[in-house]
Amino acid sequence: MGIYRCNQCGFVSEDAVSAVGARVPCGKCGTASTVYGTVFYVEKLVERYFAALREVAALKEAETPTDAATTPTTAASPGPLTGDAFNTDALATAAQHQPLQAWLATRQIQASFDFRAVDTTGFFDEAAKAIGDGYELFAELIERVRSAYRKSFSALNLELGGLSQKDAQAVNNLCRKLHSYTFFSRYVYQKPEKIVRLNLQQAPAVRLFFEGGWLEWYAFIELLTLVQGRGRGFSCARGVQVTFPNEDLHELDVVFLPDGQPPICIECKSGEFRRDIEKYLRLKRRLGIERGRFIVCATDLTDAQAAGLNSMYDLTFVSLGSLKTHLQTLL
Repeated sequence: MGIYRCNQCGFVSEDAVSAVGARVPCGKCGTASTVYGTVFYVEKLVERYFAALREVAALKEAETPTDAATTPTTAASPGPLTGDAFNTDALATAAQHQPLQAWLATRQIQASFDFRAVDTTGFFDEAAKAIGDGYELFAELIERVRSAYRKSFSALNLELGGLSQKDAQAVNNLCRKLHSYTFFSRYVYQKPEKIVRLNLQQAPAVRLFFEGGWLEWYAFIELLTLVQGRGRGFSCARGVQVTFPNEDLHELDVVFLPDGQPPICIECKSGEFRRDIEKYLRLKRRLGIERGRFIVCATDLTDAQAAGLNSMYDLTFVSLGSLKTHLQTLL
């Protein structure tokens, strides 16, 4: 059975008829709302609940009285990251997020963090890097997987016969790698027919990854490795829930606060982004970030289209291919 929550009026209702992913009118106000699988929806609520509990515990710990003579007036500068950026939980702490939280607080913005969102000991970052680096070739695969989830399919077949040998091998290798990372529950390659058969993993975190989370991970790991390579201290976060003084709620996809610099904010769009431009403009103004450091990374953009949008709006648009180049100019 499905469930939906109206973003307009907050009404929650079960839906035993519509397919998961369908858009249905709210039973109270009529606003179109997305139907989610009940288990998936509850699991996400539980994740948010425990993330909030961890943050409350961290705040209580931070409120422990200290000697006034030794209490700093500003958040301590974070140190550079050492070790493997693709395999560390060193960032998943309250202390690592504190400088970013303090910066937001100076603008009277409350922030809620999920510390696990920057834990790279899993395979989300490696998988995202593999997809992003070859996205021009892998875009169809990702869209096929995303579509299969939305239609509640459990499997899909990829016919590679229409690709060159090099491209077919690359797609097959990615599928095999994602299977080894458990993003697919089953992988079979029928070599004579050149068909890859995949069973979808039903874990909510994997589904979210294919539905757009991979792009956030890609932007995060690209910026993380650049900052680490510069030897800079920093504070970073993903999926930051921010509350402004007027109680407006927003989510920041990827945020880094390099030592001695203003924040870098990356909003990631793996689908339609045009309807959100005005929202991004308002968000940038309210954060007080200069245009070069408020970045909209959209997979649908070419470099030429991004350049055109940059001349029209007080934002920085980048394609997937130009993201790293732009980030290098900021550090």
